[in-house]
Amino acid sequence: MPDRPPHFKPLDPGRIDIIDREELAYWSKELHCTEPELAQAVTQVGEHVTAVREHLASRK
Repeated sequence: MPDRPPHFKPLDPGRIDIIDREELAYWSKELHCTEPELAQAVTQVGEHVTAVREHLASRK
């Protein structure tokens, strides 16, 4: 899959849709984690960006 366009923004900036490959790549970069780490975090705490960000930060 080619890199996402530089202007890509998620449809809902408050939620992470891990089904959408472009969103998965976008949020992985934004949250400084791998795609599998992001998918696991969303599975554990839900799709809200704030909850995922806090969960990922607590692991470091």
